[in-house]
Amino acid sequence: MTGSTRALMPDYLRLVALFGIVVVNVQYIAFSALGSFADPSGESALDAITLWLVNGLALLKTYGLFSFMFGVGLGFLMRSAARRGLAFWRIYRNRMIGLLILGIAHGCLFFPGDILTIYAVTGSVLYLFRDWPVRRLVRVGAALLVLQAVIAPPLLLATPQTPPDIVAMERAILTQGGFLEAVLFRGLGFAFIMPFFLVIQGSAALGWFCLGLAAVKSGMIDDAGHPLWRGARRWCLGPGVVLGLMGAAIWQWGSPATGVALTIAAAPIATLGYLGLIAAVSRPPGPIMATALAAGGSSLSIYLGQSIVLSTIFSGYGLGLWGSVDRITAVAIALAVTVFLIVALSIWRTRFALGPFEWGLRRITYARARD
Repeated sequence: MTGSTRALMPDYLRLVALFGIVVVNVQYIAFSALGSFADPSGESALDAITLWLVNGLALLKTYGLFSFMFGVGLGFLMRSAARRGLAFWRIYRNRMIGLLILGIAHGCLFFPGDILTIYAVTGSVLYLFRDWPVRRLVRVGAALLVLQAVIAPPLLLATPQTPPDIVAMERAILTQGGFLEAVLFRGLGFAFIMPFFLVIQGSAALGWFCLGLAAVKSGMIDDAGHPLWRGARRWCLGPGVVLGLMGAAIWQWGSPATGVALTIAAAPIATLGYLGLIAAVSRPPGPIMATALAAGGSSLSIYLGQSIVLSTIFSGYGLGLWGSVDRITAVAIALAVTVFLIVALSIWRTRFALGPFEWGLRRITYARARD
């Protein structure tokens, strides 16, 4: 959207989500990703507190923000295609193919916990819902979020303990191995966990897709002062944060089954509260914030850049910091990398209209769009 009618909320939403998702992802880039959900790790009291805050405030919540934005993106893409007289079905098909290619490459090369592959698969289902009215989108979206809260805890807690030799292999490869060894290990991990994640995360992703598309169709995404955003801020933010922190505390220091269940159940409530809070701060920005928001528009490049840079910092073929720093330091590094990428993309955008990965995805998306 351009001109004076441009919706500001999506820009703020992307920027917040980028900082939120990196503090979650770095826990699986800088440390072992093979631990059991029933036994949260933490080598020290500070590590345990850091994990508690990450799981209570960010885990699944920023994933929800990104997924909501995907649904918003579909709505904007529909508007753009209609305005330009393009074949939407072909554009959308191409976009999902492009996301799938990027997701598989990302998952195998840098971070097996990739979300783009999940988005490409579940986003293909969303195409079938594109003409649904707002009420149906909201109802189905809410039902899918409830479905995740029901099925995810037993599936996560039922995962078997990783054999010690596999854990030792992970440490050896990620602390001493070269790039090709790391890619082989990550590729195997990606192939193993992606079907599992599609079941657990796919339902919630599709649910947030529906809610994001509903926000565009209803006009809420264009109106940061909409009463429903105020209601979300008032009724969901406080309870969602409190319940999320309670669930993460129980998970960390008490009963894992109860803690995981409460953490997952609280995530959609907190995410709605975050959406309401982001709407409240979505005001015309000053020069510095405007630059940051413009760079945040290249969220795909920043998201992929986070994994590329962080995996290099922590892997043996890079700086070799895997498992050698505490978790609060890892979070600080992840946030610093994100700031660096935003600055770098700001400079890039002074010369180019799109980020590098956005440019590639756009080329795929609009290939033969008028045929």
